Parts: sequence; structure tokens; C-alpha cells
Amino acid sequence: MRPVKVIGAGLAGSEAAWQLAKRGVPVELWEMKPEKMSPAHHSADFAELVCSNSLRGDRLENAVGLLKEELRRCGSLLMACAEKTRVEAGGALAVDRARFSGLVTERIRSCPLIEVISKEAVEVPEGPVIVATGPLTSEALSEAIRSYFGGSEYLSFFDAAAPLIDAASIDMAEAWFASRYDRGSADYINCAMDKAQYTAFAAALRTAEEAPVHGFEDKFVFEGCMPVEVMARRGEDTLRYGPLKPVGLKDPKTGKEPYAVVQLRKDNAEGSVYNLVGFQTHLKFPEQKRVFSMIPALKQAEFLRYGVMHRNTFLNSPQLLDRYYASRRDPLTAFAGQLTGVEGYVESTASGFLSAVAMAAKVKGLAEPHFPQETAIGALGYYVSRGSAAGSFQPMNINYGILPPLGYRVKGKANKNLALAQRALAAIDGLLPTLDTE
Repeated sequence: MRPVKVIGAGLAGSEAAWQLAKRGVPVELWEMKPEKMSPAHHSADFAELVCSNSLRGDRLENAVGLLKEELRRCGSLLMACAEKTRVEAGGALAVDRARFSGLVTERIRSCPLIEVISKEAVEVPEGPVIVATGPLTSEALSEAIRSYFGGSEYLSFFDAAAPLIDAASIDMAEAWFASRYDRGSADYINCAMDKAQYTAFAAALRTAEEAPVHGFEDKFVFEGCMPVEVMARRGEDTLRYGPLKPVGLKDPKTGKEPYAVVQLRKDNAEGSVYNLVGFQTHLKFPEQKRVFSMIPALKQAEFLRYGVMHRNTFLNSPQLLDRYYASRRDPLTAFAGQLTGVEGYVESTASGFLSAVAMAAKVKGLAEPHFPQETAIGALGYYVSRGSAAGSFQPMNINYGILPPLGYRVKGKANKNLALAQRALAAIDGLLPTLDTE
């Protein structure tokens, strides 16, 4: 059996390589790190989490919670590694990023059916192949992909990463531990601001000097990862309805809900590093220090990493890919991850999973498994291959809006979402006996 080449060992590529090997298919996993690093990467390990340590909500009322549960039931490597490296974060699945990437790397490198090739791919190889090089695909391979599709233009958007802070430098006299609505354990550090402090902070954000990013304009910012300074410019209270919302939090000093709250979340298992939740930014580094130090609990904060802004690219997938993320012109050439227009770490993992399961079936002469649109895994594939009714294709996080409706009324949004989740998980459980594994 010819090996399947997987290009890129990010979340999508690592999951794809594992799923292929799990089905007895030999894999050549090409990864350019550490020979060459993208602007967003800092580690030589696989499946590196760059933007945030959080894999987002874990409750079934949230569509990403459903997607994670589907992946768990289907034997996802990355979900298993996330559980083993989990750190407490209330109702979210957060991991120790270094331990997570290290464990994924260890599992991949120890698999006898996976050969790791530490080399940059500069062309789209002859199939079978899964290209999972991410939103920061190297210039050479980007041009090769463009050429492969006959000159089709990429689409693009901008993405941002939040700053990291030394936990010891946080003034806990001005902050407290709690999770919103006291759900789960008290995993977030909450930094309160009164009206005057918030007003001054928001004004400073609106006028702070940004780092130059070629071609950046507010209209190109992906709504799910919007820089905090862009939010500040959209209205006086935009931040208070976004990352600084105080709802469900009470300041133990006053027993009341603060005017605004900045939340900090653990970035490692030891709790020595925290990130500013929702504070993606592309302000100049000195400006980040000046403005973010206006938060009372962070007036003496030591920044271990400042926020960065980078350009992400993605394919015009509805014109190019099918619902298994395979090229419409060649079913043995597939793509996965954020390059396809799925947005988010869990979504990238799901695309790697589905592209690999389908590819394994093809090379073994079996029928592709049918993940219906009623499942979160299937719905993402349908969205990527069909786009939206409006016709303008944009990156998409998983959400219940892309699953077909129930066909009957359920009172309350949470109850409706739970019913959608139960329908999806029943479909997944029915699929499991048909998923070919060694």
C-alpha cells in the first residue's frame, strides 16, 4: 500500500496522520519545523497552540462542546491528549499548551506506521496526500497550491493572539478567583474596573498606536478573533458586552457585579502564566504595556509575551473541495485545517479527522463513511464544500446554525441545542461500527 503524505503537523495534520495509521495506512508526515518556522510558531513540537490555550466550551449547549464529544467518541488523538493535559477553566476545555503539544508529538513519533520527514514541502505532491499546512502556509507552497488549482485566488483574513502575564505580578488585592455564575471551580482571575477606570481604558485603547500590518483594515478582521482595540472603536460599551462583560461575576469586596471585568485564564498547568481572555491585539508592544497596565490588577504586570497580529489565508473551498475536504478534480488530494476555511483548533482537528477517515477508505477501496449534516463533524464538511446562502465564503466556527433544524419546536435555546446535540450523538453512535479501524 502506498503511503499517504500528510503535509503539516499542526492540529489537522497530526489528527489526520493518526487516523490514517489507526486504519493500517502508512503515513509520511512532512513538517517544516524546526528547519523553518512560521511567524506564529515558537516550538518544534506538533499541534502547537498559538492563539489561546483554550479549546473553548465543553458543554453540549455549545456547538463546540458537541464537536469535541463527537471527536472523543470517534477516537480522536488530539481530544485524548487534551484530556491528559487539561487545566481547570470552569466550563471550558483548556490545556497546558507545552505538555499538550509534547504529548501529541510523542504519540505521533512513536507510531510505527508514521514516518516523520522534517522538511518543507514546496509543491502539492501526487496523491494520496492531505495538505494541512494551516493559515500561515509558506510562500512556496502557497504558490504551488494556487498553481494546482489553476490560479484560483486565496481569500484571506486577519487573526490575533493575546498577551501572556506572569501570575506573580498580578495584584490580587484588586482581583479574585471565580468562574462565571460559579460554574465549576474558580479558575479565572477576575480584574474589576469601575466606570471611570473602564472609560479611561476604552479611550486609551481607541487611540493607542498599532503595529504596522500590511493591508489591515477593520472590515477584514474575523469576528471571532477581533483585536480588542477594534472592539473599543465600535462603541463605548462594546467591550462590556464582549470580553469585559461582568455578567455572572460578583466582586467579593462589594458583593455586587462590577462595571466591567477583565478575566485572566491559566496558560500552563502550574498556574504561573495567565493570558488575557479575549485580548487579541496588534498594538505596538510599548502601547500594550501602557494601556493594559491601566487595568487596576495589572498595574505592575510583567508581560511574558505581547499580543501579535498575523494574516491568515484560506481557500475558496466551496468551489474547490467536497464535503470530505478532497479536491473536486482529484479525490486523492485533500486539504484540512484552517486552510480550508474552518476556524478554530477543534474545527481544524475535525477536518483532519474527516479528511483522513475518507482518505483511508479510498486507498483501501472502501466506501467513504457518511457523516450526515446532522452531526457537527458532517456539518462543517457541508459548510466548507457549499458555503453560505449569501454566497460570500468566510471562515466558520462550528455553530448550531449550520446543522439542520429539528423539525419540531423545543422551548428555550439551551433545550433546543441539547436536542440537536442528542440527535447528533445518536447519529455518531450509529456510525461507529462502520468506521474502519485496524
